[in-house]
Parts: sequence; structure tokens; C-alpha cells
Amino acid sequence: MVLTTAIQALSHITSNSRVFIHSVAAAPQSLIEAMMHYSNALRNVEIIQLHTEGPAPYAEPGMEQSFKVNAFFVGSNIREAVNAGRAEYMPIFLSEVPMLFRRGLMPVDCALIQVSPPDAHGFCSLGISVDIAKAVLEHSTTIIAQINEHMPRTHGDGFIHIDNIDYGVIHNQALPEYHGPPLTEVHSKIGNHVASLIEDGATLQMGIGAIPDAVLSSLSNHKHLGIHTEMFSDGLIPLIEKGVIDGSMKKVHPGKIVTGFVMGSKTLYDFVDDNPAIVFLDIAYINDTNVIRRNPKVTAINSAIEIDLTGQICADSIGTSIYSGVGGQMDFMRGASLSHGGKPIIALPSVTGSGESKIVSILKPGAGVVTTRAHAHYIVTEYGIANMFGKNIKQRCKALIDIAHPDHREQLERDAKKL
Repeated sequence: MVLTTAIQALSHITSNSRVFIHSVAAAPQSLIEAMMHYSNALRNVEIIQLHTEGPAPYAEPGMEQSFKVNAFFVGSNIREAVNAGRAEYMPIFLSEVPMLFRRGLMPVDCALIQVSPPDAHGFCSLGISVDIAKAVLEHSTTIIAQINEHMPRTHGDGFIHIDNIDYGVIHNQALPEYHGPPLTEVHSKIGNHVASLIEDGATLQMGIGAIPDAVLSSLSNHKHLGIHTEMFSDGLIPLIEKGVIDGSMKKVHPGKIVTGFVMGSKTLYDFVDDNPAIVFLDIAYINDTNVIRRNPKVTAINSAIEIDLTGQICADSIGTSIYSGVGGQMDFMRGASLSHGGKPIIALPSVTGSGESKIVSILKPGAGVVTTRAHAHYIVTEYGIANMFGKNIKQRCKALIDIAHPDHREQLERDAKKL
């Protein structure tokens, strides 16, 4: 590894190359800033990434000739660019993203990553974001790393030796933090409903946000829960400290919390730092349906933008406007359904912030069906639980209307009869 400045390191990016940016809160801000120093000289550089925290100046207006963003998941920092046509979105299961690199379908010229300082043996850690980065680094021509003392050293698949890093840039800065919104009465009701479906000894997958936080806050009386998830946030910590989460019933990595990345507060980052109970693994493994199903009572908790009366679940767009991505929802929905005693759950408020029903007769034109109606099992709103499994279309309509907001039920019933 050659230690150098960010400006000098990023001079090795050339026009017409493909550049990977490390995911979520691990996005190396000093390297991104240095790359922008060369924006006038660079042309047609393809940026590939999952969701990243922090600014994405390469996706701003005026950068189209220099950078072309190709995102596997759309976050707030590139959402406008994607929908304005300056950036592109690739619908893909999160479990299959590493396949693009390992099968040579998407060669990577340069990877921009953020790591912890090397240990006594020369190994740095990818820290809070291993996910697809492991596969990228296996097949990247050049690796440039921001070495940051604030990056936790985590256990699992995320170690990289300094000999495998081409250019290192020492730049210490606090990692971006995520603090969930305050829980409302609606969130608490949804959380209680979902918690009622979770059995002792279950293995959980959940995301971050108000609903996962509400579910976790309702689990303090449960026992022997396990975690096998693509990501988690601060809500797990109290349950781990109380012994509610101990992983003792898991068949795959018993006693361990398995994840691909985390995003949350500094408290969370300190908690995962050098914690052998938490393992950060390759997302191709974590989200592999055949791995997920081997754990008992896998309970997958995901959300949606809207659901139609037949059970089609839209989770990546609002009509034709891309909002997020396919992510790992289908990986875990299917894995949970195949797990012994497993439960795939979609939990969402019954209405949007403007009062529009999220349970609809027909999805908006252009809406992306992330989870098909054949994969839909439990749907939860603040008004209750509807189980789609084993129900025909007419039965599904009734069950979903029963958990829709009361202000919309009559119209939904009229629509259902017409349909």
C-alpha cells in the first residue's frame, strides 16, 4: 500500500472507467471530494453503488459528461438524479449483486472504500459495511482506501490486508449517523401487531426506521430470539443487553448476530467495534434463500409503498418515480416462507402522510412489483393483520379491506366488486 493524499490517489481514476463507492455510512467522503477535483478532466466514468449516506456531488446537474451513476439501490442523495434521467437504477435482488462482479459481468476498475486502521498483522476492516464490498474487492483492478480511526473493526468477512490496498489515504472523520424518527401511535400499534406474530426462538430480519424500531420495542418479553439480517440499527442493542436476543435457537451461526451492514448512532458503531458476537458477512451469503431457510421460525419484517387488493407489493417506486430499490425484500420473504415455522411480514401504515390509502385497488401505473402476490403472506397495518397465504383473490380483497383505513374501506369495496 502506498500512503498518499486523497488528491494524488484519485488521480489514478481515468475516463471511461468503472468506479465502486463503498456503501451506506461507509461511503468515503474524503475520496469522493477528491474525485470531484478531477471532474472537468474526466469523461464517462461509471459510478456503481448501493445506497450511500452523505453528499453525492457526482450526480448533481452539470456532472453528466463526467460521471454516469448506475445504482443498485436509490437513496435520497441520488433520487432526484435518477428520476431526472441523470442517473440510472438497476432492479436486482441484493443477493445477486455480487454475482455481477464474480461472473465478470461488471468488471471494476477502481474501488473507493473506507476502512479501519490496520491491526498488528496488517489487516484493515471494512467496518460497518461488508455487504457487496467483499465481492467488489475480489475483482477490482485498483483499490483506494480512506483509513479512518472512527471506522469500527468488525468481525467476519470484512478484513483486507494493507498489501491488497493500492493507495491509502489517512483521513479521520466521524461516520454519518442515523437517528430514527419518534414513534407515533400508529407505529406502536403496528409494532404490537407484528410482535404478536413473533414466536420465542424466532430468527429475525428487519430494516431500519420507525416500524422496525416499534417492533423491537415490543419484544422485551420474548425469549431466545436470533438475528440473521442484511442490516440493523440501534433498536437491537437493548434487546441484546437484556438477553432477549441470544441466538441460542439458530441453526446457522448459533449465538451470533449476522448482518451485512449497520447504520445508526455512534453508540451502535461503538457496540459493533471488535464485538465477536456480531459477524459482518458477504451479502450473497446472508441473503441466500437456502441459507436463510435453514434457521428456525425466520420472521422477515419488511415494508412497502403500496399493496393492491390481490396482494401485489410495490416497494421500490411511486408509480414510475423510483424511490428506493428491490434490495433484500424478496430474498427474505422467500427465505422466511421456506423456513420451518417462518413468517414473511409486510408492515406499513394504512395511509400516507397526506391521507392516501396504501392499500389500493390497483397499483399506480408504472409501480414496481417487488414482491409478487404469490409470495405475500402476512400484511400488517395499525388496524390488524391479514394473512394472504391460502386465500383466493376474493378472500384477499376482504382481508386487506379489513385492515385498510376506515375512511377508504367503502371505496375499496366498491372497486373490488367492479374488478
